[in-house]
Amino acid sequence: MKRIIERTEDGSATLFVPELNEHYHSVKGARTESQHIFIDMGFKASTAFQPRILEIGFGTGLNALLTMETAGEEKRVVHYTGIELYPLSWEEVDVLKAFLSLCQSHSILVHYNGNNFDIPYMKQKCAQYHLREPFSHMTGVDIYKRIMPYKKLLGLENVKQKTVEQFMGIKRDDQYNGGELIQIYEDYVKAPLPSDLDLLLLHNADDMKGMFSILPVLTYSDMFTHPFKVVKVQSNKYEDMNGDTQTEVLMKIRFPFLFPKQITFTGNGCRFRAEENEGYLKVPVVYGSMKYFYSNYKEYYYLPAEDTAMHKSVAAFVDPQFREPAKASTCYTRKEGAFLPQWDIIFSPVFKAEYGDKLCYFELTEAIKRSPAEFGKYAYHILDMLVHGFAK
Repeated sequence: MKRIIERTEDGSATLFVPELNEHYHSVKGARTESQHIFIDMGFKASTAFQPRILEIGFGTGLNALLTMETAGEEKRVVHYTGIELYPLSWEEVDVLKAFLSLCQSHSILVHYNGNNFDIPYMKQKCAQYHLREPFSHMTGVDIYKRIMPYKKLLGLENVKQKTVEQFMGIKRDDQYNGGELIQIYEDYVKAPLPSDLDLLLLHNADDMKGMFSILPVLTYSDMFTHPFKVVKVQSNKYEDMNGDTQTEVLMKIRFPFLFPKQITFTGNGCRFRAEENEGYLKVPVVYGSMKYFYSNYKEYYYLPAEDTAMHKSVAAFVDPQFREPAKASTCYTRKEGAFLPQWDIIFSPVFKAEYGDKLCYFELTEAIKRSPAEFGKYAYHILDMLVHGFAK
């Protein structure tokens, strides 16, 4: 007979039997109901020091549990007998207890999207059998949640475990997905066939083995949690499709871990390739004139002939016909040089091609060229932009 775990209003669990359209307890509160009727109105009302209790319909054992707790508090001896026409599976209880025992010696729980199904289901089972759940005292590592931000980076169609296994080159014998196995499970419950059981066990076994096999995929998120080092920086020149000479900065990066599979991704003119423990990052260099915009434009005049802004304390000596009040978009001075793009303010001063541009730049100075630490900071910024896609 099929039974479904449901949580009642006081937080305790009960069972619902679809065939009978009945709940084992009141939906207002399973524990509240048992406490009031069985304990307060029954057990506590008895004056017998060693009462003998016969419960017809043992159910989930909630009445027995509360009786044991109360008898312990009152130091009473109880002889308790329960009869149940449809007893719950002790095999399931034994498996659950074995799992809980295993959890006691561990503090970290690794799972794949367990927060959305497995863990809530296990919590319900613990409530059903009145066992203490361990999950609130464990640190959870959800592989699914960790790699979700890198779905596009890794070229994944979705973040199902099987898809990640395929990306990692892991083969499994199981050919069914969870949805397809629902019908097989329901058929097995009605008519237990060994072939159906084999399919169900194979799927679960491959899920467990596959989860351990894809753990190295977490290294892609480790790019941002483990420090890396820029070990070499050089400038490359090349001709684009129009025959124009372009320049790019190439950074060689060394990571403190191995990537399980080579990856390459690009964005906003930048390109990154990683293999084993090394990465290569290319960023375009812009040569020419950039504008530095002053924030307090009301204190400046704009000189159209010179195409520059000048503070009023100095521009006051300029003939009025050659000056005009500066606007936010004209309050700038120009700078010639080599510039690198930045999608957040990493280096100052900040330059732009035009006032309204969201993309900004910083000057590639000799001091920055000689500083591996500065390039390390910049490399982190570019990787963050490529992975999380905040560039405009």
